[in-house]
Amino acid sequence: MRDRITTVPGGGSPAAQLATARPEIRARLREHGAVLLRGFGQDGVDGFERTVRTVGGEPLTYAERSSPRSTIKGQVYTSTDYPPSEEIFLHNENSYQATWPLTLFFLCVTPPDTLGSTPLADTRRVLAAIDPEVREEFAARGWMVVRNFTEGFGVPWQHAFNTGDRTQVEAYCARNGVTAEWTAGGLRTRARREAVHQHPVTGERVWFNHLTFFHVTTLQPDVCAALREMYDEADLPTNTYYGDGAPVPDEVVAHLRDCYRAEQRRFDWQRDDVLVVDNMLAAHAREPFTGPRKIAVAMAEPSSGPVEQG
Repeated sequence: MRDRITTVPGGGSPAAQLATARPEIRARLREHGAVLLRGFGQDGVDGFERTVRTVGGEPLTYAERSSPRSTIKGQVYTSTDYPPSEEIFLHNENSYQATWPLTLFFLCVTPPDTLGSTPLADTRRVLAAIDPEVREEFAARGWMVVRNFTEGFGVPWQHAFNTGDRTQVEAYCARNGVTAEWTAGGLRTRARREAVHQHPVTGERVWFNHLTFFHVTTLQPDVCAALREMYDEADLPTNTYYGDGAPVPDEVVAHLRDCYRAEQRRFDWQRDDVLVVDNMLAAHAREPFTGPRKIAVAMAEPSSGPVEQG
């Protein structure tokens, strides 16, 4: 990951080192998209939370969830609680929402025995790699995510929205550009978002969306086939479309997956590593793994447009 991830050496008091290194960390973050802090002696979750506050500010609450997570402490969460044999495809955290974290933090509490990396892909390079016609069509039309919250399948709507009150869900959706529809099976939401964004600090164009991640064909082929057999198109647990609701051809999504994978870079976790990621400049993923891998996650710096350069 030499070309897109930078390591900042530690030593001495972790808090003092981080405070001193903060301007350099943030400068490198904007240049490379990710910075690996190794050797700072994180002192567990408490030390990790201090790192988040020092480098990125107040940690954020995880809202409008799309995957199962557990709270470790405060606003520090487990990484997605999926079986270790499953890959999690490249994505940008909460890019399907009206507001997202600009900065992500990952702490390696326990490294895996094998694999288990958090691969990254530079979204500037991904954007450049996409066929120009495909890229500009999404730039013009945007993309849409449709989610069906059905009892017994996936994340319940009560968990996704942190409430069991339907009125609160409707109010949240109204504030955040999401159409909510209560169905016989539960809740269906639709949200149109932009596929190409301008980074609020660097001004660069980036491919920032969940379009590929949420499309049904990005699932394992047998799972995709089973879901398409079980559900009508409109009732799939999650799927993506052009911004006007038109289907995205499977071959277009396959092309997008190829562009992501061509830019993917990896590194091996070591205990107490902290990976800081600019969520708009770098997509992240998870390799399958063996062993007791435990990665803590925190988010900071809410963004939906311009932010101050720190």
